[in-house]
Amino acid sequence: MIRFTSGGESHGSRLVCILEGLPAGVKVSSDFVNGELKRRQGGYGRGGRMKIESDTVEFLSGVRFGETIGSPITLSVINRDWANWSQRMSAEGHEFGERVTNARPGHADLTGAAKFARRDVRDILERSSARETTMRVAAGALCKMFLQTCGVEISSKVLTVGGVSGDDEIKSRIDEAKSRGDTVGGIFEVTVKGVPAGLGSHIQWDRKLDAKFAAAFMSIQAVKAVELGDGFANASKFGSQVHDEIFLRDGKIFRETNRAGGFEGGMSNGEDLIIRAAMKPIPTLMTPLRTVDIATRQPTTASKERSDTCAIWAAAVVGEAMAAIVTADAFVEKFGGDALCDTLANLQTYRKRLAEDFGL
Repeated sequence: MIRFTSGGESHGSRLVCILEGLPAGVKVSSDFVNGELKRRQGGYGRGGRMKIESDTVEFLSGVRFGETIGSPITLSVINRDWANWSQRMSAEGHEFGERVTNARPGHADLTGAAKFARRDVRDILERSSARETTMRVAAGALCKMFLQTCGVEISSKVLTVGGVSGDDEIKSRIDEAKSRGDTVGGIFEVTVKGVPAGLGSHIQWDRKLDAKFAAAFMSIQAVKAVELGDGFANASKFGSQVHDEIFLRDGKIFRETNRAGGFEGGMSNGEDLIIRAAMKPIPTLMTPLRTVDIATRQPTTASKERSDTCAIWAAAVVGEAMAAIVTADAFVEKFGGDALCDTLANLQTYRKRLAEDFGL
C-alpha cells in the first residue's frame, strides 16, 4: 500500500524519492523532516562528508499548504558536495578523472561491477553508498508524522559498539579504530509503541509483519543480522522460558514479558515492537585491505573513499525510518488510506472492538 522508491548517487547533484500511499490530510512539516535528516548525520565517529552536507528537504509534489493531498509525494535533497564532483559525475560529456578499479572487500564494488559490466567501480559504489539512506529517512519522517496521528511512536538506541557498551567505552573503542585506520560496527534497537494487535497476517508468507520488518532492516547498508524480541537468545532456551504467558486482570488481557518482541504468527500482538540489528564495520578502511585490481588483474590494496569510522547512530535513525515505512504500510493496509479521517475512524472502531471483545 505504501510504495517508496529513491534515486540518486552519493556524489550526484541530488537525491530524490517518491512516496506513494499516505492518506490525504496528514499534516507534514519540512522542519520535522530536516530534524530527522540532521539526526542521521550525527553520532560519534562520523567522517568529513558530514562537515560538507547539511541536508534539507524540498517537497516537489503531493503536499499543499502543509498537508498531504493523496497524490505521490516527491522529495528532493541537494548534495552540496556536487560542486566538487560535477565533472567526474556528469550525466553527459566525456569521461573525466581516473577510474576506480581496486574494489573494496565487503562492499558491492566487485560483484556490482561484474553484474552490470562496468569497468569503473565508481558506477557501483556511488549508488551502493549509504548516502542513499538520506531519502529513506526523509520518507520515514513523513510516515512518522502519519503514525503519530494514529498514536504510534518510534525510537531507537545504540546497544553496543565494537562489542562494548557504555558511552566512555564506546568512544574509546571508536578512537582506537580511528587511530588504526580501522572501523567498527555495533548493535542498535528500534522500538515501535502503540501498534494494535492484528497488523500483518498469518495467512500468506508475504503478508507476515515480522518478515516485512526483517527484510526492511536487512536492506540497510552493512546490516548483517536482525532479531525480533529476544530472537537469538530464545534459541538456546526451553519453551517455558521463552513464550510470553497471557494473563487477565479486570477484564483486560496482558502479558508480563515481551520476549517475542511484539510479533506472533506474523502479526503484531499489541505489545511494543522490538527490532534489533547488527551492523558490520564499514568496509572503507583508511588502512586498506588487500584486493585485486579489476583492470590489471594484479594484487593491490582497496580504494579509499571518504568514510566514517563508525556510523551506528546513523544506522539506528535509518532503522527508525524503515520501521515507520513498514508500520505505516501495515496501518494503511488494515484501516484504509485514501483520507486520514477515514483511516482514523476505522482505527478507532477496530481498537474499540479489540477492547470490548478480547480485552486487548
